[in-house]
Amino acid sequence: MLILASRLTALLLFGLILPPAAAAGCSRPINVPAAPSGQTVTNAGAQVGGMIPEVMNQLGSRIGCTFVWSPVARARLESMFQMGAADMLVAANEVAERDRAGIFVPVVDTRATLLSVHSERAPVRSMQELLARPELRVALVRGYDYGPHYQALIAALGAQGRLTMQAHPSIVTRMLAEGIVDVTIMTSLAFVSGLQGDPRTEAIADKVRSEPLDDMPWMRSGIYLSRKSLNPADRALLEQALTESVKNGTWWDAHKRYYSPQVLNDNLRPLEEPR
Repeated sequence: MLILASRLTALLLFGLILPPAAAAGCSRPINVPAAPSGQTVTNAGAQVGGMIPEVMNQLGSRIGCTFVWSPVARARLESMFQMGAADMLVAANEVAERDRAGIFVPVVDTRATLLSVHSERAPVRSMQELLARPELRVALVRGYDYGPHYQALIAALGAQGRLTMQAHPSIVTRMLAEGIVDVTIMTSLAFVSGLQGDPRTEAIADKVRSEPLDDMPWMRSGIYLSRKSLNPADRALLEQALTESVKNGTWWDAHKRYYSPQVLNDNLRPLEEPR
């Protein structure tokens, strides 16, 4: 028995037998196209950075998975995930259409609010009140999805001729700063991304009015794992690792590093137990 134990030890030392932890890992690089979303995901040319890539890359080094990040527009990203051309959809709210294409791992609770600039108007307390205020011009970001009531709002505002859809938060924030539109709906995290790098919009950062809407619920935000492109073993490994990282506080600690308390208070809170 001693001789056998000695031989096994020698084999381990020389790398001929790997312990279970070292043998674990993804079967191939994981393809993650990602769209800009505040400091959560940043795109600079072909480089993708921000909070989610940082946490995921650290997680990958522990479980033996490599993530290949590529920049893509938000609307394009949605279609890629639905077709199985993306292994993961990050910084995503949980919605039924996405549930058919992927397994959702919740990371935080999030809520979009009504945002405006230099505003002394009467408050708007719900999406229904917004529909009843025809003087308010609205700009929204194409590809953002805050649930079925939000999608119904888009259709109704479009029918009223009051809606502009844009490809990126930076275009919406610029329209607000220049008085082209009056309000938008998104999370403060997304709105902050639209303020950065443009003097015309950075100047309005301390003039933004945020109004929670009674019929805009808190939603779970997190990461989808593709049912179409990932094999079952890779998907299970990633789901387990992500779930554990949420439970041990890794993701909430990362949000606190990247965002100020003021930004977090209106739109973000640690994940609650499933309701």
